[in-house]
Amino acid sequence: MSADVVAWPPETVARYRAAGHWRGQTFGALLTALAAAHAERTAVVGGETRWTYAELDERAHRIAAGLAESGVRAGDRVLVQLPNVPEFLPVVFGLWRLGVWPVFALPAHRDSELRHIAGQAEAVAVITVGEHERHDHAATARAVAGAVPSLRAVHVVGSAEFGDLSAARPRELPDPDPAGVAFLQLSGGTTGLPKLIPRTHDDYLYSVRESMRICALTPDSVYLAALPAAHNYPLSSPGVLGALHAGAKVVLAPRPDADTVFPLIEAERVTITGVVPPLAAAWVQAAGRTGHDLSSLDVLLVGGAKCGRELAERIGPALGCRLQQVFGMAEGLVCYTRLDDPDEIVLGTQGRPISPDDEIRVVDPDDPLAASTDVVPDGAVGALLTRGPYTIRGYYRAGGHNEVAFTPDGFYRTGDLVRRTATGHLEVVGRVKEQINRGGEKVAAEEVENHLMAHPDVLDAAVVAVPDAYLGERTCAYVVPADGAAPTGVQLRRFVRERGVAAFKVPDLVRVVDAFPVTGVGKTSKRDLRAALAAHEKEG
Repeated sequence: MSADVVAWPPETVARYRAAGHWRGQTFGALLTALAAAHAERTAVVGGETRWTYAELDERAHRIAAGLAESGVRAGDRVLVQLPNVPEFLPVVFGLWRLGVWPVFALPAHRDSELRHIAGQAEAVAVITVGEHERHDHAATARAVAGAVPSLRAVHVVGSAEFGDLSAARPRELPDPDPAGVAFLQLSGGTTGLPKLIPRTHDDYLYSVRESMRICALTPDSVYLAALPAAHNYPLSSPGVLGALHAGAKVVLAPRPDADTVFPLIEAERVTITGVVPPLAAAWVQAAGRTGHDLSSLDVLLVGGAKCGRELAERIGPALGCRLQQVFGMAEGLVCYTRLDDPDEIVLGTQGRPISPDDEIRVVDPDDPLAASTDVVPDGAVGALLTRGPYTIRGYYRAGGHNEVAFTPDGFYRTGDLVRRTATGHLEVVGRVKEQINRGGEKVAAEEVENHLMAHPDVLDAAVVAVPDAYLGERTCAYVVPADGAAPTGVQLRRFVRERGVAAFKVPDLVRVVDAFPVTGVGKTSKRDLRAALAAHEKEG
């Protein structure tokens, strides 16, 4: 493995292989096997396009050959910035066949992020689209190529040039090392530019297989990718890869709003999909007035951020499906509530790890850099550390940062605050950096958000810290109202107080807004909320 990648220790690798976690299969070999087993079954639906497994496999072979003819070689990195278009799948499988590392950017990324990502990865090419959602991605990619010396080509899906590339004659290509890096994902941190996460064929396919099993996917399942497919959650939890691994059908939604996805659920008889909490809240609200038949939907996964209990309790009755909570990270660890878990577990926790070899440490939250053996008791809040067969041992080309992000014995410091139950389930309380220190009293933002969302006129809530000369930090609650009249700040503060919480947890400030700023995958961007609050305070 490259010196830029931190590998698992040899004895750990041997243990994971002996346990059957790592099976020596690559993504390209997987697709070939799927095409043989499910040749005429529908693999992917996007817009007017419908491809069978055999057609998807052939397109991946052709794209691999076309890229090879263009001079791309095994071990090169290619920046992929594609929305939910059918070409996403043959492009990434074609790159995997060639032994090239896709570097997954999100459609929302722009010049600054793309230059950083492409430069850090030393990408040799960009694969993108033309204009999408009122943005000219091709023009941005060409500007980035002009600024990053390693970039030699920009391939635009839908162009004549891409048509020639994807029409190349398939050729025999050597299968890459399954223990080697398959692709680079981006960290989901809320500050700074993203870091690159190296995932191998072996470790990622283990996560995909177990996710497929836990979510009970079969060839009769229909998975809807409502979020950007390049993001770790809709890619693999169980995501488009889990659905394909099961021989199921993948439906790509161009946008995640209810007006777009509800007709797709009805038309394609979607059985399972995954969303982030703000989107789940919007779907719950829209379900009451839709005329579309959502009866095929069996499971709604909610993850990407904590799904508070108040929202969790609304999902089943509103959408007529089962809720399955998922908590994970692109760096590795994934937890699910199980489909046969009791309601109290499903509504009140974010699940338990997928692997018996996922090692969990919950340490003193006031000392998250503590040794990985300094654990707190079950039921106490602590900072989550983890290591396991699909959790990386270090970011790509990030030696200095890795010394902080990982313990000397290889545990990843996730930055999450959790409470572990006696059954091994995790309840996410918040983020270490988002814990608000109000005059020495610690306020978990997500706890207050959950109380606010219990108000019948509140659709969504986000609590952030605001600097205070006396207390150090105060709390500010941003609230998006549901349909109807917006509650006032006085009403909401009284409502939270009357729910019996400690006085220091009642929001100091309340601001009612029409919508929250969101990240590229639809999660609430608290960084942008804090910036808006700082600007407002400065103006005031």
